[in-house]
Amino acid sequence: MSDKKFTVVLGASPNPSRYSYLAVSRLAGKGHPVLAIGKKDGQIGDTPITKEHPTPADVDTVTLYMNPMLQQEYYDYILQLHPKRIIFNPGTENDELAALATSKGIEPVEACTLVLLSTGQY
Repeated sequence: MSDKKFTVVLGASPNPSRYSYLAVSRLAGKGHPVLAIGKKDGQIGDTPITKEHPTPADVDTVTLYMNPMLQQEYYDYILQLHPKRIIFNPGTENDELAALATSKGIEPVEACTLVLLSTGQY
């Protein structure tokens, strides 16, 4: 069983000062396949940022970098990916989406992707 987790980063930004940029960089650096979705096309290292909403198979994790109001338009998309978990990074906590996820057998996790990666808990 591979320890590499296919991760969708929602709210990815090409701005190096943003946490989503760091998350995509560090996920890719640790060998995790990453799909970066943002408001505009761009690039983070070798990872392209897309505005599209592809539906890859075997999504392990969706990690959120957008406020709860912006998340609403992505609810159906996130749920149809059937990830094992959704990581609500600080500032993205959303009880409504967490409840929807739980009802679909998806684990909501309030944590920081960067901390999980740096402590080996990802």
